Amino acid sequence: MERIGIEGTGFPEGLAQPALRALRNAGITRLEQLTTLTEVEFKGLHGVGPKAVTLLRQALEAKGLSFK
Repeated sequence: MERIGIEGTGFPEGLAQPALRALRNAGITRLEQLTTLTEVEFKGLHGVGPKAVTLLRQALEAKGLSFK
């Protein structure tokens, strides 16, 4: 199975492959694109668990961003 990397995406280290696949399948390739989704929409993606939500929320906040 192909491993999806996070290099150049802005996604944080420790993000699991199912969450990365969910992002890719939703057409989200950069951290900043998460600002177009609500947290509820993001949680609804298949493969997104609580750890992914926490990691990505923290990564967004570190850049002064948030879910929609």
